[in-house]
Amino acid sequence: MSKPLRVGLIGLGTVASGVAQILLRHRDRTRERAGRDVEITRVAVRDLSKSRDVEIPSDILTTDAMSVATAADVDVVIELIGGISPAKELVEAALNHGKDVVTANKALLCEHGDTLFALARETGRCIAFEAAVAGGCPIIAAMSQSMTGNQITSLAAILNGTSNFILTQMLHNDASYDDAVQEAQECGYAEADPSMDVKGTDAAQKLGILTQLAFGERISPDQFPVQGIDELELEDLHFADELGYAVKLLATAKLVNGHLELHTQPTLIRKERPLAQVDGPYNMIEITGDAVGKAWFSAMGAGQMATASAVVADIIDVAVGRAAITFPHLNLWQTEEKFQLQKSEDIERRYYFRFHVEDRPHVIADIADVLGRNGISLSSVMQKEAQIESPKAGEPPVVPLVFMTHNATEGQLRAAAIELDSLDCVQPPWLCLPVSDDQA
Repeated sequence: MSKPLRVGLIGLGTVASGVAQILLRHRDRTRERAGRDVEITRVAVRDLSKSRDVEIPSDILTTDAMSVATAADVDVVIELIGGISPAKELVEAALNHGKDVVTANKALLCEHGDTLFALARETGRCIAFEAAVAGGCPIIAAMSQSMTGNQITSLAAILNGTSNFILTQMLHNDASYDDAVQEAQECGYAEADPSMDVKGTDAAQKLGILTQLAFGERISPDQFPVQGIDELELEDLHFADELGYAVKLLATAKLVNGHLELHTQPTLIRKERPLAQVDGPYNMIEITGDAVGKAWFSAMGAGQMATASAVVADIIDVAVGRAAITFPHLNLWQTEEKFQLQKSEDIERRYYFRFHVEDRPHVIADIADVLGRNGISLSSVMQKEAQIESPKAGEPPVVPLVFMTHNATEGQLRAAAIELDSLDCVQPPWLCLPVSDDQA
């Protein structure tokens, strides 16, 4: 049997503890699949005295992360601290010292993947990153290996299990947004500060990585529309349900007339579509290829062990040599530009509008007039009789009003938004979400 693969863990948080548990508790299984022993030889932590869910020998613990990245008795560095710095410096040091790297750091790859991948090629090492996207769903392997016979034309994905769990709790349990967030935190799906998840940033970063794999384009989240679920009300989920849709935080990349169109936003999806039926902390990626047609991949996207399993899979790929073979052929983060990015103002879709308006004559006409002047045509209107108490004494009561539109551009929407904000009959805030009518 080959000599052991020596692993250096940087970080021992939730996911890293899960990785350590798998490697320590399932040594025989890992040995069988890796073809050799996999040994944890060094672990970097912030606090040596902290109690942990997994027992790590004290003599391999250190607070000096750089010493792990450069240690002679480490073959592969597992970076699981997240963020940009010092993660970037640690990965660079590991590569420069002849180590392969496994990371779950989507923010790092999205922002600095070009320089890190160039360094890995230069040093003859590899970077494995299955765990950076979609938790336990092996989408990186599928796209970089199994689907290489295709030109991918579109992908639509639920990439944030935390947000999907929150939306599920709101719709099925009538939980308020705040209560659903708290439950996600209690279940270990959300951080103490859930902003990255609920504002769409996490999903947008993952979309950037998948766009690299699918289209060979380096795109950052500041180049396309990103919207989170934190503006949604419970009523929006019920209105969508009544209209035949589910609301999901959808990350989309597709080719439209030779241009690449990207967006990450809460989106109304037809209920019969597989993506609409994904509940709880699960992820799903729907990929369309010119040869295979549509393919779906789904697994747990949030939680300790789902992500840890993907990290361990990467470690085993490094151990058996698969990662070293496939990495040079990934062709990621190259300088060549294959497709032009569609300008956000030219993206054309249907939209859902939800307003709280004064219950008096001409309100629907006033809003429809604003939309019409900006080239936005209505396909349906829904008004509920249930009245919301007016926020101002002596003024008309307030009712929810929902508009569904025909196709309109993002530019038309922005122009209309300026006028809608100035209407006295509309109580802020109002909401607008894109609508996807794809059947499957």
